[in-house]
Amino acid sequence: MEKDKMLVIGASGQIGIELVMQLRARFGVDQVVAADIRPAADPILTEGPYEILNVLNNQLLGEIIKKYNIKVVYHLAAMLSATGEQKPEMAWDLNMNSLFHVLEYAKKGWIDRIFWPSSIAVFGPTTPQTDTPQFTICEPTTVYGISKLAGERWGEYYHKRWGVDVRSLRYPGLIGHRSAPGGGTTDYAVDIFYKAIEDGKFESFLSKDSRLPMMYMEDAIKATIDITEAPSEQIKIRSAYNLAGISFTPEEIAAKIKEHLPHFEISYAPDFRQAIADSWPGSINDEHAQNDWGWKAKYDLDSMVKDMLLEISKKKDLTETIS
Repeated sequence: MEKDKMLVIGASGQIGIELVMQLRARFGVDQVVAADIRPAADPILTEGPYEILNVLNNQLLGEIIKKYNIKVVYHLAAMLSATGEQKPEMAWDLNMNSLFHVLEYAKKGWIDRIFWPSSIAVFGPTTPQTDTPQFTICEPTTVYGISKLAGERWGEYYHKRWGVDVRSLRYPGLIGHRSAPGGGTTDYAVDIFYKAIEDGKFESFLSKDSRLPMMYMEDAIKATIDITEAPSEQIKIRSAYNLAGISFTPEEIAAKIKEHLPHFEISYAPDFRQAIADSWPGSINDEHAQNDWGWKAKYDLDSMVKDMLLEISKKKDLTETIS
């Protein structure tokens, strides 16, 4: 039986690079087509098929789907929260219209399955802030959150109306070492590691006690592949599943880094992103994901910090500085 070919849109992003790597390792290099609006951000992406694609170009998207006989699409292209607040119309256009393009190709029967990421940005200040449940008040305060909430509803609508097999996760803040921060409010938790290793100090744009849900990239990639590969009958929620990993504050992650880099110092200068962070929950309840398709996070704060410092130090040839 021929394996389903996969297309990863937004492959040069924070999630995309590592998702392409994992998919190719599991299913074969030629089975996974990577695509992004710009040339590959990491040479590893061009070890298999790679296409330059502006996903708002619907005709070109269709040509690539036909060219490779794509059956599964991981649609990751989006403008994130902080950047979206600077360019709201552009963020809405990219985040919504690109999703419609993919949903329509599935409706026509060109593709069989879609993974599209939602976010904790769908929540807002009226959402329960602790152990946020799957079904709750969603009143987002950013254009990114508004677009993600709308996307959840459209995904569910296409599934109910036309049987489109769309699956989604509400990602918390994601922490990975392979790519640079991409304009999200939670990106401080990536940048802090680079600054700790390179400069020994970091200025946080969030206050020391801003608790946010986070997840190590390895866990996020596993969850993404697991939900997309799960039998359709196990996917009971067609809007987006809550997904939980680790919750911590800038002060707490700085303290963990300091255990390995004793001279590391952190300071705080909250900016416009503080208001965004204040509108989001501090912890997430993901029991539906656990019960429906067997989700469970592997990394805690200790193991994530240790691995991030080690991997970034390898890239910088500074492994001897990590205790």
